[in-house]
Formats: sequence, C-alpha cells, structure tokens
Amino acid sequence: MQGHALGVDLGTSNTVAVLRWPDGRTRPLLFDGQPLLPSGVLLDEAGRLHVGRDAQRLAQADPARYEPNPKRHVDAPAVLLGDREVATVDLLAAILAAVAHAAVEAVGHLPPAVLTYPAVWGAHRRQALTEALTRAGWPASTVLAPEPVAAARYFAEVLRRPVPVGSALGVFDFGGGTLDIAVIRNDGPDPTGRVRFSVVAAGGVAELGGLDLDATLVEHLGQVIAASDPAAWARLREPTNAAQWRDRQRFWDDVRGAKEMLSRAAVAPVAVPGVEKAVHLTREELERLVTPLLRRGVMETASVIAAAQLRPDQLAGLFLVGGSSRVPMVARLLHADLGVAPTVLEQPELPVAEGALAELPAPRTAHVPAQANVHGQANVYAQANVHAPAGAQAPASVPVASDRPPVMAGADEETRPISVAPASPAPGAPTPAGPWSPPPTPKATRRVPRKLLISVSAVALVAVIVAVSVIITLVKGGGYGKVKFAAFSDVGEALPMSGPSYYSWTHAVGDRAYYAYQNEQKKLTVVAADAATGKQLWSVDAPDAADSWQGIRAVPGAILAYADAIASDKPHKLYVLSPEDGQRMWDIDLFDDDETFVVADRLVVVDRKNAKLVGYSLRDGSQKWDLATPKDQYDSYTTAVYGVQTPKDLAGPADFSGVALDPDREDDARLVQIGADRSVRVIDGVTGEIRAQQTAVAEPRDLVTAYDGQLFITSTSDTTEVVALDLDALDKPRLVYRADDPERRATAISPCAENRICVLERKNFDAKSTELAAVPLGGDGETWKKPAAGVDAILPVGSHVVLQSEADSVPRVLGYDAAGKQVLDTAGTAARVNGSSVLVFGRPPAAGVDDYNVVGWVLGEPQPVQLGALGGVRSSSCTWTTSVVACVGEADLRLRRFAG
Repeated sequence: MQGHALGVDLGTSNTVAVLRWPDGRTRPLLFDGQPLLPSGVLLDEAGRLHVGRDAQRLAQADPARYEPNPKRHVDAPAVLLGDREVATVDLLAAILAAVAHAAVEAVGHLPPAVLTYPAVWGAHRRQALTEALTRAGWPASTVLAPEPVAAARYFAEVLRRPVPVGSALGVFDFGGGTLDIAVIRNDGPDPTGRVRFSVVAAGGVAELGGLDLDATLVEHLGQVIAASDPAAWARLREPTNAAQWRDRQRFWDDVRGAKEMLSRAAVAPVAVPGVEKAVHLTREELERLVTPLLRRGVMETASVIAAAQLRPDQLAGLFLVGGSSRVPMVARLLHADLGVAPTVLEQPELPVAEGALAELPAPRTAHVPAQANVHGQANVYAQANVHAPAGAQAPASVPVASDRPPVMAGADEETRPISVAPASPAPGAPTPAGPWSPPPTPKATRRVPRKLLISVSAVALVAVIVAVSVIITLVKGGGYGKVKFAAFSDVGEALPMSGPSYYSWTHAVGDRAYYAYQNEQKKLTVVAADAATGKQLWSVDAPDAADSWQGIRAVPGAILAYADAIASDKPHKLYVLSPEDGQRMWDIDLFDDDETFVVADRLVVVDRKNAKLVGYSLRDGSQKWDLATPKDQYDSYTTAVYGVQTPKDLAGPADFSGVALDPDREDDARLVQIGADRSVRVIDGVTGEIRAQQTAVAEPRDLVTAYDGQLFITSTSDTTEVVALDLDALDKPRLVYRADDPERRATAISPCAENRICVLERKNFDAKSTELAAVPLGGDGETWKKPAAGVDAILPVGSHVVLQSEADSVPRVLGYDAAGKQVLDTAGTAARVNGSSVLVFGRPPAAGVDDYNVVGWVLGEPQPVQLGALGGVRSSSCTWTTSVVACVGEADLRLRRFAG
C-alpha cells in the first residue's frame, strides 16, 4: 500500500508543490490559500528567515533584507541581506522548509517527495540542492529529477498525449526568472513497464523570464510617466525610503497584473503611486515590446531542437510550462516560426510539480491510511532557521538510498534516490532564533561526486551514506593489525591558506597528506605535506580557473584534480598532476556524467557523451584502448560500470562515503560494464580486452557489486533476489538469496564481513521495516538477519558488521560480529581506519567550521580511546591514514596524529 507523495518545483519566482493522495488524486499544496509560494526570502533583525508572502510583506518595511529570487544566486556562496551575508543554500533551504511545513499541515507528515531541477544544471548546482534539502531536514529518500522529464511525464501520463517509443517531446519552460528548453526522448519501458525518458538536448536563456518582460514594460511606462511627472518616476525608479520601496513594489505588481489582463483585453490600466491619473498599457504595446525578447527564446528553441538532430515537425509535441508561458505571444511566435502548435494549459505552473510525482511509485490501492503520528520528530523548519507556527508538527524521515552514487534522470540513467550531503551553516549564516532552535544534526556525510569514485580493480563500491544512517562492516582484530590509538597531537605547524575557502578537500595516503581548496581566482590550490612532519613539500595552483571544483584524489603516480562546470553540456577539466611537484602532467575534458576509474597504470573514462570506454596512460595521457558502449533497440546507451573489489580493499582507510582511500590498485584489474541492452561484460582495465560477456543479465539501474571474482545482482523493483555469476565466464547464474516476503525490495547491496554479501531490504518503501541480510559468499554457512530500521547504506570494514542509525536525531553505531552477535553500541558517526578499527565522530561531518569530538575504537575492545577534539575544522574535508588525519580549517591546513 502506498501513502501520500509530494512533487516540488522550486522556481526562481514561485515555488509549486503538488500532493498525491493514496487513492491517486492530486491537488496543489496551498500556501496562505494560494497554489504558488513566492520564492523570496527575508532575514529579519533577529536573524530569522521568512519566506513567501510573509517575506514580501516584511520587505515593504525593510527591502534591503529581502531577496526575491534566491535561485538566481545558486552559483554564489552567499547573498547579502541587510548587514549580513546568508549562505545561498540556507535561502533555498528556507523555501524547502516552508514547503515541508505546509505538507505536514496538510497530511500530518512529510511524504516521499521529488524535487525538480533544470536539465542544464551541473553537479555543482545540484549539490547546492542536496545541501539545501539537508539543512531543511528533508529525508534522504527525496528524489532529484530534471524539470523537463517531469513535464514530459505530465504530458504523456496525465494529458495522455502520445509520445511513441523513440520519438521526442520539446519542453519550453518559461518561468519568472529563466527560460529552460529541452528535448526529451521516450526510451521505451523498463522491466517494470515504466516509461523511461531521457534528455537528448537542453539549453535556454538564463537571463530571460517573466521578470524580464515585466522590466521591459516598466521601463516603457516609466518613460510615459517621466514625460508628465519626472519626480514620480524618479521615486519609483530609485526609491530612497521604505515608503518609496513599497510604492515601487505596488507599481511592479500592477504592471504584472496588466500584462496578464492583456491576454483577455485590449487595454489594461496601471495605477501609478503618487499620481492621480493611471497610465494605460495596450496589447499592441505589449506585443511590440516583448517580441524581441521572445524571439530570443524561439531562436534558442530551434537551436536546442537542432542539437537533438531533429526538425521541429519531427517532435511528438511542444509543451509549454511555467507561469510566463500563458502570455499568448509565446505560443503564437513558436507556432509561426517553428510550424508546431504548442500545448499550453490554463495553469502552466503546475505540470512540472505534478509530473514529478511519476518518479515515485504510483498508489496501488484506494485505501487511505491513517495519518502518521509524527509527534517528537525533528523540527525541519527550525533546522533551516525558518519561522513556523508554534506547535506545528515536523515531517517524519523515510530515507532510501542506492549503493551507487546518485544519478540524475534524463541524462543517461533513470532517476535514483539522492544522497543528501551534510551541511552546517556557512560562515555568516543567520543563527536560530526563538523557540525553533535546531535539533541535533541528522546523520549525514559528504556526497562524493561520481568522478571522484575512482575504482581500480578495486575502489570499494560506494555505499551512499545519507542523513540518517549507514552500515559499516568491521573486523575483530583477527587478521588485521590493531591501531594503537592515542590522544590527538599536532604534526608540525598548521599550513596557511591564501584565504578562507568554503570549498576544500584532502586526501591522506601513505606518507603524504594532500590538500586542495578553491581560491579567490576560482583556481584550485593544491598543497602536499609530509605526513610524518607536517612540512609543506609544495603548493601549486591548477593551470586554469573553473566555474567550480569537485576536489582531488591521490593515486600511485598522480594526483587527479577535478574541475566542474555549471551547465551539464559544458566540458570541464580533469588535471593529472605530478605527486613530486604538483605540476600538470596532462589533462582531459570530461562532461558532467562521465566517470573515471584508475586500474594499475591506466585512467579509464566512462565517456557517456561519445558512448564509449577509453583507457589512457596515467603517466602521459596517451590513449591505449577504447570500447564502444553497448546500445539497446531504442539506441539508448545507458550504462553502469563497476570496479572489481577484493578483500584487501575492505581492510584499509575509507573516507566518510566509504570510498577506499588507499586500495590495492593491481590485485584485480577488471571492470564490469552493464549495458542498456541488459548485457554484462568483464573488461581488462589495462588492455581493454573483453574477458567475458553475456546477454540478458542485468539492467544498468540494478543494484550490483563485483567482489572476490563474482558478480552479485539484485533489482530494486522486484522481490529481493540476489543472483551470483563467476566473472571468469558469466555463465551459470546462481540464486544465493531470496526474501521470504514477496513485498520486500532491496535498497543496497555490498560485500561485508569479509566473506559475505549484505543486502538491505524493506517492505512497501517503509524505512522502519528495513532489515539487513548477511549472505555467505560460497553458499557455506547460514544467512543471518538483523533489524535495521532507518538504515540505508552499506560500508564494508573487515569481518564485523556495524549498523549506524539515527535514534531521536542522535546517530548511533551498533556492531555485530561475523556470527551476528552484538559487540558494539555507542553514539556517533563511524568511519573505517583499517580492518579492525574505526574513528567515531561525535557528530556527522559537515562543511562548516566547527569542533568535533572523536574517539578511536578497536573492534572487540570494551571501550574506545578518547582522542580529543578536532577543533575549528571542516570535518567533511577530513581524510586519514592509519595514524594521521588531515583536515582543512577556516584558513589553514591541519594534520594531527591519532596513533603510534
């Protein structure tokens, strides 16, 4: 049985949310009785954020504290409101918290939800959304989906307009702040019968929206007013006091109303504050003034369609969404210039939010369940520092996660649940006020970009660590050296940075600690230090500036520095630097969904833009091999690639997301690729040779792990079954596990306990029903199970299994030995040091500078060793070896020893 669901379109000017009831009915979520929530945010003098119409009303008294369009500032770290800078993600979080508040008031809890984003947004912008979700307290099950994919689902599934398999739909999303255009293709049904839509081409005009039409009309009417009353226009154009700011706002509102009226009438009056006689705007004036702007949109639409290698007449339709699409000139110009009659609705603001609901499972019964009792849950509104009515209930958290990094629908893979990154308020962010003080920070860890998931025959398959929980497998000393923990001590002097940087990373490995941070010139500064003395070995800047950076990864013989691009269709550099002096050895262009793997002395790129795998020499960048990616009958090149893990890879340090920091990169040089045609092939990462291949095995979106010579596969859409195949031949599949309840579905899979495969499964998408099943690899021994309510990720560490879950917003670590006996119970967030030991942080890691109490625990020992505090660091930047931990502080680089 399914419950409520929520689709959210976070717009530049207005935010829209649509609720789906258990019986399948949908209706807009209301904010102050209206279906649109203005996206503006105001910071009051007490440091409290207000959103929507409350923010608009308060802005009349103090407009300098008001930001009407936070989404336009997504690339900026902060926005100045009054005399204080507020992190942009906090402004977005405030809006999302207001949506959560309204949803809880409507149905008693925060339902499973989908949040949409523009198709051209790259990883940096999407990461801002994930941080905003965390700061607003949304559950990790929240799905991110491209806006045009949601619109396409509404077009096909709600309007019942035909989009045949292989054909494409144009989506023209004309909102208040931006124009986004995309071509969406129907890639055919997945195994469950659900239609797969992908983004074939995307573009738009960032500076063209309804606000720009309004500005053109305001300027025109201003010239009319100035001819008869120059002083009145001067007051409206450049207000100097609160009263004049209120007049300016009323004037803009009236101009917007007149624009909308002209779709129904030939003339519309506009009142002018301080002037007795109104001015008038005619439909002819409107069309003459806005046509040059709209033609830019028409030309961009033609360009995007051409980029999809289509003609306009080959589209299955052209769907207009977004509030500004209701201006009649928009549809007329598109029809006249492109020859396609667009589809536009009376309420074009709603299709994206309602279409997003199709990314969640549809209701299977008309029975309406009793509303959840959410008394005592964490207060999501206070977490985003948003004023909410006293006594309002907070949404329950229902996390879901995959064992692979999040992949956004519409590029080349189906929509998957996201891993929400942790976030502490950025420097200068407002502090909570009043009775709505923040709850303890929920369990979360940094989301590692896909390009940083570097697997070499064996980087551990990433288990996405989310806001509420994680599983960690650990060893009980046997077979692994015990770490001799001791209290923290400084290793040398802290190294100064060129200036404070919110974006920072480290990679401690072997006898080196590498640091990186984005400097004021938007270049990446990379620093190397001796791990024994803390002495700086060298410091260099990456050769070029970039929109943003994703971080660094150290591998034998190279340091990989990943730039990022704001728009997903722009290339961005991967710089391969020398570990000797940091100088560039070579570089390569990557695109947003490309992945990289390091196998021995090869850098393997999953080149999704050109649908191939390419092997490069890690030393000089020369191409050594390439393989075309398999396609299906619909010419889809969707693919998933995995490195093969070995037991050695589970026994060394791993970062907060479970990625091995120093894996054995030569013990198994194979990669596994799953194609859109359901084929699986095993590839030698050094030579590019296909060692084995088989058809009709798995979908790219299935949960998969390759470990110790075997491939393990399970689906998220059917009853949990785990099938194993030998990598040497990929024949004779063996069923190694089947859930005893047909309604249970897998949410994660990973090697664990050294010789087992662990599966998380839950019933009816209910996080409270989650269980862990530990399955023996070779069929010898018994499968044992443990309750794992709220747990949704797996991280292997030796031969123990540790569940980390959130109880009353306080993360806890529960450990079990290989036989399933409980051996550990403590508060905190655990991370692997080696196969027998963990670091336990008192709070989940975050990007904000703070103090973190840490203990070291050797599994099997009754008590941990108190290491002390990591003071004044960005804990999400920290990495470690088996003896030292490297972190970035507010303006320095730090190295501390925790073991002899």
